[in-house]
Amino acid sequence: MEYFAAAAGGQGGRAAVGPRGSLVIIGNFDGVHRGHQALLADAALDAERRGLSPVALTFAPHPASVLGRTPPPTLTALPRKIELIRRVQPAIRVDVVTFDRAFAAQTPEEFVRRVLLDRLAARVVLVGANFRFGHGRAGDFTTLGRLGEDLGFETRSHPLVGDAEGAWSSTRVRAAIARGDLEAAEQMLSRPHMLSGVVAQGAKRGRTIGFPTCNLDEIEEALPPFGVYATLVDRVAPSGRAIALARGVANLGVRPTVEPSKQARPNLEVHLFDIDEDLYGAALRVHLVARLREERRFSGLPELKAQIARDAEAARARLAPLAADPAAEGAFR
Repeated sequence: MEYFAAAAGGQGGRAAVGPRGSLVIIGNFDGVHRGHQALLADAALDAERRGLSPVALTFAPHPASVLGRTPPPTLTALPRKIELIRRVQPAIRVDVVTFDRAFAAQTPEEFVRRVLLDRLAARVVLVGANFRFGHGRAGDFTTLGRLGEDLGFETRSHPLVGDAEGAWSSTRVRAAIARGDLEAAEQMLSRPHMLSGVVAQGAKRGRTIGFPTCNLDEIEEALPPFGVYATLVDRVAPSGRAIALARGVANLGVRPTVEPSKQARPNLEVHLFDIDEDLYGAALRVHLVARLREERRFSGLPELKAQIARDAEAARARLAPLAADPAAEGAFR
C-alpha cells in the first residue's frame, strides 16, 4: 500500500495512480470498523474489475477541530488508521488531505476539480449514504452525481451495513466504548479497542509492592470508563511496526488510593506479565480485551496490593486463550 499526503486544498501534485485513473473511496474511516471494511472490500473489488487504482481519501485533522466544534473522541490515530486500511485491503492506497480553513472554504465543485480530478484522476467515486462535502456541507450525493455527469466520472453510494442493533458507525462504536461495553465495540471493530502512548516516568509505587507498571499519559484514543482491564500489549518499533510484547492488567483512572486529593488527569498504568524490561520512552499499544472491575479507592497499599494480585489472576485467566494475530505481522491485533 502507498500513502500520500496532500497539502491544503488538495494541492500537492498528481498522486501516483495508474494510467486508467482511480476509484476513490471518501471517508474519515475512524476506527476502520466493519462498515468501513465492507466499503473498502467493495471498492477494491470494483477497482480490480475496472482496471482502476483504488484510493481511500481521508482528511487530517478532523474537520470539527478546524471548524470550531469539539471533535468526537478518536478511535484510531492517523498512522493506525492507515495500517488498518492496509491490513483490510492491501491494494488500496491512502491519500490524506490537510483539512484547514482554506480547504473547508471550497465549494463542492472546487473540491471535485482540485482533489478528485486534478489530483486523483478519479473515474469512479464511492461514498457512504450520508456523505456531505464542500463549504457549509453544501454538497451531498445528488450534488456529487450531477458533477460526475458534467465532468466525466461515475458516482456510487455504498449502503449502510450493520446488524440487528443498527448500522455500524464510528458514532455507535464510541458510544459502546463510553459505556464500557467492550464486547459490543469489539464486535463492530472486529478487534479490541486500543489505547496507545509512550511510557513515561512514574512514581514507581507499583514496583515497591511487587507490581511494576508502565505509565501512559496523553492518550489520544477514546477512553472507556475508569476501571481495571485485561490487556494485550504491543511494542511499536521505530519503523512503525508493532510487535507483540506481553499480556497484562491495566488500571485506567486517577489512582484514588495513592493520589486521593489531587485532581489528576486520566492515566493508564499497565502491569505486564512475565516480563521485566526498561520500557521508558517506548511506544506501546494496549488492547482492552475485557473490563474486570471499576476503579476503587482502597484503605492503603496492602489492600491495593491484594486486589491487584486478584486482578492479575483474573486477567491471566481471561487472556489465556488469546495469541498474537498472524495477520498483524506479530502484533496482537
